[in-house]
Amino acid sequence: MPMRDIIIIDEEKCDGCGHCVDACAEGALDIIDGKARLVSDFLCDGFGECLGSCPQDALTIEKREARKFDESKVKENIEMKQNKDHKQDLPCGCPGSNIQMLNQTVKAQDGPQGRTSNRSQLGHWPVQLKLVPPSAPFLRDADLLICADCVPFAVPDFHRRYLKDHAVVVGCPKLDDLQYYYEKLKDIYKQARPQRITVLKMEVPCCNGLAEASLKARDEVAPDIEAEVHTIKIKGGIEIEMIAAKAEAI
Repeated sequence: MPMRDIIIIDEEKCDGCGHCVDACAEGALDIIDGKARLVSDFLCDGFGECLGSCPQDALTIEKREARKFDESKVKENIEMKQNKDHKQDLPCGCPGSNIQMLNQTVKAQDGPQGRTSNRSQLGHWPVQLKLVPPSAPFLRDADLLICADCVPFAVPDFHRRYLKDHAVVVGCPKLDDLQYYYEKLKDIYKQARPQRITVLKMEVPCCNGLAEASLKARDEVAPDIEAEVHTIKIKGGIEIEMIAAKAEAI
């Protein structure tokens, strides 16, 4: 094998943020077991375009024996990733998680004798944050609802008050991976550019993580979007905090 320049990753410094993966045009890097890894020698051209993307300074270039850079393999790798994205990269692989637009919007009072309709106000599927791709059409320019999964059980009129005319994503800040949610929400904000963000959380301390991840992601990539945080009381009542828009991120 020839001696040539190739990327090397310091695993002790790497925190798995994934910035280098996005910076590598050849797709030579990926996050595996929480760390950035070189997928294959022949995918790395050795130019080091990913070096400046790492906030932990975990990437360097070294000269060593490595397989020759192969542009045809790079093309195959990129096409494979694009096909994976096209399939929305659903973690569960379940056909029931395919994107669906639902036409559930009805008048506030359309039941007999003026009673409020009990029809669902859900406008799309899926709703679980892990299953919703940032490219989902219902997210684009939406009034986005980021909801802790216990909230609907504590709000009697959840559909009328919150769900109607909103795009919704749901997650559990205690049991799920908040770092994953933070990165996912950044992608959603960048790609979909929602008009407004409303975070719904319970008053219990473990639920604060959802608001923190949502607002941190907004401040980093889309600070110009207005946001609200609604804290739902277990015994009834709602506290609302307005989060003003800031100057746009550079």
